[in-house]
Amino acid sequence: MARKEVYSICGMCTVRCPIRVEVENGVCRFLQGNPHASGIKGSICARGSAGLALLNDDERPQLPLIRDGERGEGKWRKASWDEALDYVAERLKAITSTHGGRSILFSDRGGPFRDLHMSFVRGLGSPNYCNHDASCARNVQHAAMSLFGFGRKDLVYDFKNARHVVLQTRNIFESINVKEVNDLIEGMGNGCRLTVIDIRATKTAAKADRFLMIRPGTDYAFNLAVIHVLMEGRLYDPEFAALWIEGLNDLHRFVKPCTPEWAEKETGIPADEIVSFTRDLARAMPAVIWHPGWMTARYLDSFHVCRSSYLINALLGSIGARGGLPLSNTPGDVGRKGLKKLVDLFPKPADKRADGVGWKYPHFDAGPGLLQLAFKAVETEDPYPLKAYIAYRHDPLMGFPDPEAVRRVLGKLDLLVSVTFSWSDTAWFSDVVLPLSPYLERESIIACKNGLTPYFFLRQRAVDPRYDTRSDWEIITGLARRLGLSPLSFESIEEIWSHQLEGTGVSIEDFNATGMVPLARKPAYREREALKFNTPSGKIEVLSGRLEQAGLPSLRPYESPASPGEGKFRITFGRCPVHTQGHTVNNPMLHEQMPENVLWLNRAVGEEMGIQDGGDVEVSSNGHTGRIQVKLTDFIHPEAVFMVHGFGHNLPVESRAFGRGIADNAFMPGGLDLWDQAGGAMAMQEHFVTVRKAT
Repeated sequence: MARKEVYSICGMCTVRCPIRVEVENGVCRFLQGNPHASGIKGSICARGSAGLALLNDDERPQLPLIRDGERGEGKWRKASWDEALDYVAERLKAITSTHGGRSILFSDRGGPFRDLHMSFVRGLGSPNYCNHDASCARNVQHAAMSLFGFGRKDLVYDFKNARHVVLQTRNIFESINVKEVNDLIEGMGNGCRLTVIDIRATKTAAKADRFLMIRPGTDYAFNLAVIHVLMEGRLYDPEFAALWIEGLNDLHRFVKPCTPEWAEKETGIPADEIVSFTRDLARAMPAVIWHPGWMTARYLDSFHVCRSSYLINALLGSIGARGGLPLSNTPGDVGRKGLKKLVDLFPKPADKRADGVGWKYPHFDAGPGLLQLAFKAVETEDPYPLKAYIAYRHDPLMGFPDPEAVRRVLGKLDLLVSVTFSWSDTAWFSDVVLPLSPYLERESIIACKNGLTPYFFLRQRAVDPRYDTRSDWEIITGLARRLGLSPLSFESIEEIWSHQLEGTGVSIEDFNATGMVPLARKPAYREREALKFNTPSGKIEVLSGRLEQAGLPSLRPYESPASPGEGKFRITFGRCPVHTQGHTVNNPMLHEQMPENVLWLNRAVGEEMGIQDGGDVEVSSNGHTGRIQVKLTDFIHPEAVFMVHGFGHNLPVESRAFGRGIADNAFMPGGLDLWDQAGGAMAMQEHFVTVRKAT
């Protein structure tokens, strides 16, 4: 009996935790977290465990398909890989010959393996690589850049050494990063306090020492009041502020009127509770983490919620501190050479980005751009036409607001290609579906994880593909050969690995023992005096030159959010522990755990409306109506309703998910034009719905 263990990387969500796979006679028998990975402790979440069900799912795409009817009609012609890749390549050649390489758009879900995708897009001569982040954490990224001159991932969450953690728009025990969860649990076991600020009591809130149910859309007011208490009471870290904060007096003047009493009227949180909470933070500094958020594509001021969170961390001296937000280390920071980048195989395209990022909007990070603005360019052909779109493991029809508007945009394309291992609304609307092998059936390029202890890691193929599917490197190099992109025409994954490792002093055999190669012996914290910020002053800048030059205030005056009208509620959404947005709702194992979503509604409000717990309600917005089961609860703010994101699938190829629950983004008319001008992210919780008892 042939048995082996394979160290790899999970692919059930965008966290991509290290895993260990037990294989017997070519069949995956058992999955667990990689026991050699720091903080993982052999753990795996429910979604990760369901990787076996994904392998065995007979309703995932199984072979290449070419559309044989109208878009979205569901008529397909089966194709061989040669036929499908030839078809895509010829269509791309025809489009680029007329409109140039810049007319091609590519989006994915970001992550550590994007270097391959970015290289392909650059090879095509297009500047238009995007990812999903406009509907997720763009506000956090740009908030960090505006203050520190570097991005959000250049700071580490040192949960296990923290003394007080604040989670605001971060539901860590349901939107699971295994290492972060384990580290926080360890920290709490050592006495760390946990405060949760949310519009509803999540599972994370149930574990908290303090839960503050806040009025939807008022987080910024709450944060300003905390800064007010810190500064008026001189509870902040004066030594850190003197060393590293530029513009402290500007901040002090700005928050002068933002008293706890003022904030109480906005947030509903008592003034004395705000003061007590802030004093608790001060007692724990600098080992404090105020998390700036994960999915912050919520409100029109969410960028400033994130930015004020970072400012609170700075005032408490937690930036760079053990138990706070220490600076992340790259291979170069620990005296090692990083991976050779595939994107450097091609010169940077001369054309400006179609979404305007980096030139029309110079205050935004040009890396992954803003997909909603790329869609606007598809629609208007301004500044130039975008005619082809490749969506890699990305479903904007489910992930972005107003799917009918997105569908109209996609309908203007000459070519829409979906590379995916599961069906999605975007794949169903595509011209070509290129089936991606699930992560247990594919290997990926080598990636680097920066952190206190940076390391290289490797996804290895555990078993051969069950169906006629391929790895992303096989798909992209296959297209590269057909398009004449010779630098990217690698013949094997080993050839790619060898290229990446050139000059690093690491060989592919070094990954055999654990799937990872650490680049430092132990975690490396920077001394307070040795911190480095990539800003003009070299400090944390309260007033950002990039924002001010763009005509945007660094310190935006607070505006009270709109209240729902009679019988209306602000629609909110989020995650659960057993699903990854819409990607897993048809997974056999996870569907069994949670087959559909329900609508959370405040109990007192619901009973006054004559609605019974467990009954059905109709949710409506701008002519669109959906029917869903209601959950009456005391643990949601009366102005809001909540549902888990990703449901409401209506594809005949997904028998389990078909017709189960409703999709939140369908109730967001005009949502593509509603985004945070300072942070770039969508404002997906600025929409209101009516709710009534179903007839």
